[in-house]
This record gives sequence, structure tokens and C-alpha cells, in this order.
Amino acid sequence: MGRHPHRRQRLYRPQRHIYQRPLPTLETIPRLLPTDHHKKRSKHRSQRNHSPRHNHRRKRNDRSRKHRHPRRPIRTTLDGSPRTFHQKYPTIMIKFLDLEKVTASHGDEINQAVSRVVNSGWYLQGKENETFEKNYADYIGTRHAVGCANGLDALIWIFRAYIEMGIMAPGDEVIVPANTYIASILAISENGLTPVLVEPDINTYQIDPDRIQTAITPRTRAILIVHLYGQCAYTEQIGQICSQHNLKLIEDNAQAHGCLFNGRRTGSLGHAAGHSFYPGKNLGALGDGGAITTDDEQLANTVRALANYGSTRKYVFRYIGRNSRLDEIQAAVLDVKLRHLDTDNARRKQIARTYVDHITNPAIILPRIPDPDAHVFHIFPIRTTHRDQLQQYLTDNGVQTIIHYPIPPHRQECYPQLHHLSLPITEQIHAQELSLPISPIMTDTEVAQVISLINQWK
Repeated sequence: MGRHPHRRQRLYRPQRHIYQRPLPTLETIPRLLPTDHHKKRSKHRSQRNHSPRHNHRRKRNDRSRKHRHPRRPIRTTLDGSPRTFHQKYPTIMIKFLDLEKVTASHGDEINQAVSRVVNSGWYLQGKENETFEKNYADYIGTRHAVGCANGLDALIWIFRAYIEMGIMAPGDEVIVPANTYIASILAISENGLTPVLVEPDINTYQIDPDRIQTAITPRTRAILIVHLYGQCAYTEQIGQICSQHNLKLIEDNAQAHGCLFNGRRTGSLGHAAGHSFYPGKNLGALGDGGAITTDDEQLANTVRALANYGSTRKYVFRYIGRNSRLDEIQAAVLDVKLRHLDTDNARRKQIARTYVDHITNPAIILPRIPDPDAHVFHIFPIRTTHRDQLQQYLTDNGVQTIIHYPIPPHRQECYPQLHHLSLPITEQIHAQELSLPISPIMTDTEVAQVISLINQWK
């Protein structure tokens, strides 16, 4: 049967989802926008249905109600359960970190840098590496910077160099925070050294200086501090402990590029520091990359040789080394992004402050930030006793989150010799931590949506 040319067709319109409506902004966070919006729609419908034209149509539709098609069967997921609205009509995901947009924000400069390297015909140990190493050392505030393949290698080469220099020996102990990414500990054990795990401060998530003192033994040779989540782990107390016991202070600066302590940048506070340029870091390459910073010329030269097959000059090998070099393309890209690092970090701090000021859910434990300058918010960690439920709720509502980290190092299968340790603070953090989206390309609307969702969660 043909359709009447003047009759408006009934179209199937699914119920509008709450997050298909206008998203909250930073100015409207205190209000429940979906509720207010719903009231406006209800009022509009009420006015519409009282008009004669709409009443006529409503009566006509009532007369034809019995001729409607039967309801469609409820569609199910693969396990047979009914599909949720989100599964039928997925919302736009707020990514934890949108690397495509991060790269695009400096796209023209990056493309020019990459093209310059490609067209040069020189791809390793060239001018791009030399330029970046100089600029990065100047930025951090050290005499030397040595590029290498990745952040793990950066830490491995520091400890290996100290062994080659006769300062450490296999079996010596290195104090390290218990609640760190496993790479910090891998670098120690890779060199035959013994990691001594120390609990963090539950408020800052950084290694507890008061616990360091009790962990020192005659075999202790170094303290490895980790600027976890982007917050400075160094304290004057830790510096005094190192001086008192003649210990090397090594920084894992993988998550804290640009962080300050009393006007000095992390990576320049100890005797040496390892840096990761993994793409997701505050200063990220387009692949793997790392660097060592130090004021110690002998250490820098030893690291440079170790990472170049153990060679100080071509075909002459002083050490049993490896191939661990930063390539020219990554060096060129990093030099571009280094120029924007402080600006990008400023945006991260702005987002973090907004989270702290507006997240009011009593079930959420926010990070303590005693000094905003001493934090660059690589990660914005929150804690809750119902972490998995919160993560699922945020996922269902279009917000991607990550857990840093679900299993503590002393519970990992690769370290059975650590399984006997009792580290309740570390285990509590690993069981409760959830990282919210935070990046320099996040919009105010996205930040507001995250806040609104968390505040409504029960």
C-alpha cells in the first residue's frame, strides 16, 4: 500500500540517553544537568499535547493502537543477558589518553622534524641526538644527558655503570619503593643487585623517608626514588640519609618530566636519573626512548659506551655492552615536544586542580598535593574500596580509566623470593587505586563530564 503524501510518518526514535544530551561544563558541575534538561522537555511536551492538532493525532493513534506490530524480542548479549542501553547505543568514549590528538597538537612541527631526519640520510648517533641531549640536559639542569633505547635501559645502565666503576658489586642492596612499576625493580635485579622494598606514605604514595632509615644495612649502596604519578619523591630527609651513609641517590624520573623541587627539576636532584620517553609519558616519543641525566662525567661516558655495545671507539670494546641507542627520528620528535612540555604540564595541573575542587563524592579519596609545583600529574590517582565497580560504571558511561597497578611487585610471579613480604600499605594502594583521564588535550567539557559521573556514583 502506498503512503499518503501528506501524512507524517511515525519514526522509531529510541529514548535519548542521558549523555546524548548537552554535556556539563565546568560552570554547571554543581547542577545535575540531565534532570534540569528533562524538566524542560517535559514542560514542552505538556504544552504540545494540549494543542488541538496534537490531540487529534493522539486520538487517531489510539484508534489504531490494536493494529500496531507486536513488540520486538529483547536482544541479548553473547552470554544471553539482556543488552544494556550502553551496549545498544554506545556513547563517545573519553579516552584515558588520546595519543592521536596529543601528536596532532604539535603535528606540523613533528612532521617537519621527521621529514628533516628522513631526508638527511643519517638515522643513528647524529646531530639530532646531539641537539636533543644538550637541550634536555639544559632543561633538567645537569651537565650530561645520554639517550638510550628506553626508560628501563636507562636505569639498567646507571647501575651497570656503577658496577663497572667499582662503586657497586653484585649482591649489594638498593632501597626502592614497594609500590612502583616493576621496571624500577627489574633494573636492580638485572644487575645482580638486591632490591630492598620500602613502604610508601599512604597520603603521598611516595617512599616513606622514616622507613628508609630502618632498611639500611652494611650492604646498602643506593636509594632509588621513584617520582610516582608525576609527584616529586625527593625530600631533604632523603638527601641527608644519603649523605650520612654515603649512598648513591638515583631517580626514576619516568613519570615526572618537568617536575620541580625548590626550583630544581627532578632528574637533577640525585647522582643520576633514568628517564622514559614512552609515548604516554608527559614527554613522549613516537616509540620507545629513554635517557640518563647526571653531573658525573665518568658515569655519563660509561653509560654511553655500555649502550653502544660496550664501545668507546669503533671496533674497540671496553665493556660487555648492548645495543641501546636513541634513534635520530625519536630525538628530533622529542626535541620538538620538549619546547611545549611546560605548557602541556600547566594544562595537566589545571585539570588536576579542577578534579580536586569539584569531586565531592565521599567514597572517593583524592590525592594530597602539598606543593603543586612538585607535581606534573602524569597520573591522577584516586582511591576507593569499590575500585572495580567504579571503573565498570565509568566504562559503561563512556570514560576510560586505568589501574596503576593491579598487582604489586612483591606479588608478581617473576619474584617468588619476595612473596613472603608483608607490605600492607602497598597492597592497599594497589587494591584501591584508579587513574582518571588527564592529558593536555582534554577539554573542559570532558573534565566536567568525568566529575559529574563520579559525583553521581553510589
